[in-house]
Amino acid sequence: MAGPGSEQPDAGTSGKGLPSAQRVGVCIAGTGVALPERKVTNDDLAQRVDTSDAWITKRTGIKTRYYIDGDSTVRDLARDALLAALTDAQVEASELDLVILATITPEMACPSTAARVAAEVGANPAGAFDLAAACSGFVYGLNLASSLIESGRYRNIAVIGAETLSNHVNHDDRRTCILFGDAAGAAIVSRSDDPTHGVLHQAMHSAGQLWDALFLPRDLSQLPADLDPNVTTEPGWNGQLDTLQMHGQEVFKFAVIQTCDMIQEALDATGLQPEDLALVIPHQSNQRIMATARDRFGLPKDKLYINIDRFGNTSAASVPLCLHECRRDGRIKAGDLVLFLAIGGGMTWSTSLWRV
Repeated sequence: MAGPGSEQPDAGTSGKGLPSAQRVGVCIAGTGVALPERKVTNDDLAQRVDTSDAWITKRTGIKTRYYIDGDSTVRDLARDALLAALTDAQVEASELDLVILATITPEMACPSTAARVAAEVGANPAGAFDLAAACSGFVYGLNLASSLIESGRYRNIAVIGAETLSNHVNHDDRRTCILFGDAAGAAIVSRSDDPTHGVLHQAMHSAGQLWDALFLPRDLSQLPADLDPNVTTEPGWNGQLDTLQMHGQEVFKFAVIQTCDMIQEALDATGLQPEDLALVIPHQSNQRIMATARDRFGLPKDKLYINIDRFGNTSAASVPLCLHECRRDGRIKAGDLVLFLAIGGGMTWSTSLWRV
């Protein structure tokens, strides 16, 4: 399996120096998404917390997001996204070898949500597991899926990103409640007859020492040692357990630096220039972060995809949401170079550069 920072040469050879005829090609055969019905506007949030549409839009770029309602769960969203992706790929569920579900909001610790999703769509006895890398999860999953297929032992792998973060934010904390939404996106990653298709470069990283910049504690023992749980105005603590805690300034600074570094790392590893990329699909965390990266590399607006205004930050679901919209709208064509990248809690970050 390809490790952190590994890359493959151009289409002429495989990662082991084999002729391209012996390299296993990998493609994204289909995509699908699932959204809750309830749309929540900035004005809706302003009825509960001290904020406004103008304030949220200026600081984040977000206008609306979706919240799950009633008895629906992350499993429902993940299942529906996967079914749509299977239809798009014209792949039967029984043909899946593995289901990877990236989420930090699973239904329960055991069994994995992925296993239940696999059963509900008829993918048994495919392998299935949940992957917890926060917002980086789907890109981690793409890298794992492509490497497993390149090994020659797998043919079709479903990679899903699904989150119900509205269940895990303090809706009285304007620092976090304005940011997050619920969604699911899925991709069917399959073996391709064309050995030029697949991952040219991938990287997966973490900095666990920065864990308290973005975390979801279950009890007081999981708070940083120097944090006073009685002071809810401190950065990184909103006073409510089982909700996302975020030190916004630290996360923002880290994301600005790493987003640019990730793009440069992928270009350096492959010898490409920014203009060679047909599209950059970043995790949708903050419009200002993405604009900084776009300006740094001189990317035209249409080359760095943004939909945070409509969906907010959906964590592991954000990259597959973007991917699906780009495929649906014809913004990705066969042979294009597409760079996926994401940064999430952990802290984690990941890139995946594809010739699609």
